[in-house]
Amino acid sequence: MRIGVPKEIKNHEYRVGLTPDATTRLTRAGHRVLVETGAGVGAGFDDAEYTAAGVEIVADADSVFSAAEMIVKVKEPQLEECARLSPGQILFTYLHLAADPEQARALMRSGATAIAYETVTDAQGTLPLLKPMSCIAGRMATQVGAHYLEMPTGRGMLLGGVPGVAPGRVVVVGAGVAGTNALEMAVGLQADVTVLDIDLARLEELSTRFGNRIRTLYSTPEVIAREVRTADLVIGSVLIPGASAPRLVTRDMVRSMRPGSVLVDIAIDQGGCFETSRPTSHADPVYVDGRVVHYAVTNMPGAVPRTATLALTNATLPHVISLARLGWRQAVQRDPHLRNGVNVSAGEIKHRAVAEALAPANSGDRHRGIETATAA
Repeated sequence: MRIGVPKEIKNHEYRVGLTPDATTRLTRAGHRVLVETGAGVGAGFDDAEYTAAGVEIVADADSVFSAAEMIVKVKEPQLEECARLSPGQILFTYLHLAADPEQARALMRSGATAIAYETVTDAQGTLPLLKPMSCIAGRMATQVGAHYLEMPTGRGMLLGGVPGVAPGRVVVVGAGVAGTNALEMAVGLQADVTVLDIDLARLEELSTRFGNRIRTLYSTPEVIAREVRTADLVIGSVLIPGASAPRLVTRDMVRSMRPGSVLVDIAIDQGGCFETSRPTSHADPVYVDGRVVHYAVTNMPGAVPRTATLALTNATLPHVISLARLGWRQAVQRDPHLRNGVNVSAGEIKHRAVAEALAPANSGDRHRGIETATAA
């Protein structure tokens, strides 16, 4: 198969779809790999490393998209990239379509088969291709939250405090992979940490693991409102695979917080779990709403591209190999977990949660429903 790796063009996105070591596996198996010149530089991989792996370095994105049967990326395709896709082509990348109907419509028009990392599952019912980026985003959430609590943006606090001065209060909403990594970092900084979730078994696991270094609370609207009100840093990490994130922290809750407090919305790729959230970028990462600092960068791991690229490729490469060897139809027939990654094919939305998120009022004709939702 001809596999193409274009340079990422999203704002301050420096990751790359495949490392040189990964492309070596593919070229040795007889596949032809084309990488756009400079695609890996931001992650510390230069063209010479890809050339040594048997890769063909091509001049531009058009050369990649026009020649490749499968495109392997990191972030969702920008609209100009969607326009380069062709019928029958495979796109394997993060998509997060529930929060992006315009992209969904563009992918449907392309005729390509778009397989989303974030909805591929495994035998344990987890999301193995989302997990490495969730780990990174969770850890970064505490780091950036601590930074923006400093002046001139925040309350002028050191998150962990010092002897004789109380530490900052961190509330983590959602105890999944990202939330667990966020609270782990917060505990390491000696913050005062509370985690909220509706999964009692998960809360018990965390209580056993961290003991009295954290508080665990069953999440209800009343509990969220009470905990958010006195928090210095709130980290939102709620995920419903393929669907829009629930807005668990309301505007009124945000307005109840102390001026200079910080919200970090890890769920922003899926629309965000704070009512006041709107997407930001690494170039302009924060804004203030209700006197509270909001950080809602949609590609958080893009700030640590080398770590993120290595972690992501470790997870995605087995599926890339399977798709290249078998083609997408046979690959998903053999692997029902990879089949869950198929979001768009032949002009239609194929993933139930994505379809419902994009067209909640129309459970019949999914294609027409998305058009209606987009127009609204």
